[in-house]
Amino acid sequence: MPDDTTPATTPRPETHSRDVPLADGSTLSLRWAGSTDPGRKRENNQDSFLAAYPLFVVADGMGGHIGGEIASQSVVNRLSALADRETVTPHDIDDALALAVRDISDHPDTTDEGTGTTLTGVYFDMTDDGPSIVAMNIGDSRVYLQRGDQLMQVTTDHSLVQELVAAGRLSEEEAETHPYSNVITRAVGPTEAVAPDYVRIEVQSGDRYVICSDGLTKELTDYGILHFLHANEDPADATVAMMAAALENGGRDNVSIVVVDIVGDEPAADEKSAAAVD
Repeated sequence: MPDDTTPATTPRPETHSRDVPLADGSTLSLRWAGSTDPGRKRENNQDSFLAAYPLFVVADGMGGHIGGEIASQSVVNRLSALADRETVTPHDIDDALALAVRDISDHPDTTDEGTGTTLTGVYFDMTDDGPSIVAMNIGDSRVYLQRGDQLMQVTTDHSLVQELVAAGRLSEEEAETHPYSNVITRAVGPTEAVAPDYVRIEVQSGDRYVICSDGLTKELTDYGILHFLHANEDPADATVAMMAAALENGGRDNVSIVVVDIVGDEPAADEKSAAAVD
């Protein structure tokens, strides 16, 4: 068993960046970093993540033996092919998940003990109306958006307790400690394909996205996430700080975190010159 007295030693991830040219001649800059850790109580890590422009996702696997690893890695492998193309649509994601379901089902080590995985993340989308971020989720892994001093949960959990909260039968506080808080109502599994929920968000300079498995949110409150975002401007530093806090607070589950920053947009060269003249 893992030694829960061992200090966190998750390596610092590299911060990546990408400048995206816009139709008006300006440039939008993205920065990101991601990391995963098995935590203090689990012997293996059933989480997988992908952080490759324009797609950033976390998958939290579940199932006996190594079933969760198979499921989460199958999803990430199929989605990686979309990132290589640098253009993503909901139709592409749905097709990739259908292929992942087949991969999970065909894998010789897949078990019938609830093998499956959550999926959550964002992708950068360039449309005729300008750039936007599209968030997606299946299960209880989450996407958060920090905009200014506010932290908002963009995705809605597919979980039993969330259904009870939505029905007014449970408070948010009661949901945190409910004995069925880990029961999800939707997952990518070996028997059928499921489509994510999608939310389109207007791009604003300064926005920061946190994509995470519930290994983070079990150990860190929304206030804690916001605190570490404010304290760490670099996505890698923010990832390391949140990971260390999650492990220090117990690390009861695998923890995966991806932070994506919308750094800002630079005006076109002729606009800069005009501004200087003015």
